[in-house]
Amino acid sequence: MRHTRVGPIARYLCRIVTVAALVATAHVFAQSNVLEEKFLQKIEEYEAADRVSPPPTGAILLVGDSQFYRWTTLREDLAGYTLINRGVDSFQFSHLIRFSDRLIAPYKARMILVHAGGNDVHNGKSPARVLADFKTFVSKVRATNPEVPIVFSGITPGPGRWDEADQRRQANLEIKRYIQTQENLHFVDLWDAMLTADGQPREELWVEDRVHPNHAGYLLRATLTKPFLGEPDQAPSTKQ
Repeated sequence: MRHTRVGPIARYLCRIVTVAALVATAHVFAQSNVLEEKFLQKIEEYEAADRVSPPPTGAILLVGDSQFYRWTTLREDLAGYTLINRGVDSFQFSHLIRFSDRLIAPYKARMILVHAGGNDVHNGKSPARVLADFKTFVSKVRATNPEVPIVFSGITPGPGRWDEADQRRQANLEIKRYIQTQENLHFVDLWDAMLTADGQPREELWVEDRVHPNHAGYLLRATLTKPFLGEPDQAPSTKQ
């Protein structure tokens, strides 16, 4: 049997590839640690605020990524509802699952409104993985609150990530199909309403980064979400 000898150049190139892979892995690990610290800091901020001013029970709880975290006009856009916003910038479903004992269980909400999945797709997760993580998230919530309605606010077609449109659309479709087979799960379909007549993203609904909604985008989301929320807890204020 003939053996092929590996020359010094090939060995050198192999070492370069190995070192590059190790450096890339270390970089990803470092980024993950930075995000982890960022998440923990935000969660601790929420917990500290709760100790100073305990939140109401029986509210609608918003959890998810930056599209909820940056919804600064939430109480104006959904006036009359008792709301608790616990969005965290850059969250994926895996983070919601990990931190659900701190972000969801303590609030004893009457409804959970969740928006996640966009960052999952952006970080390379397949639609099937997004669905699997959504199912795990639902199971984690159901373990402590088996009857609470969970409303999934669909992944959006932001123009800044339009190259991911096919994966985002498919993730929405798979989650929607699953939700249709379950009790107390609901799907808010934002996709088509955020597109033009020729199927392109509506640029007027986004801030400069073209990833996060502007106020017009949030008002559209509020309009599409309200039918799932039931009657307001109180009449909206008429004060100017």
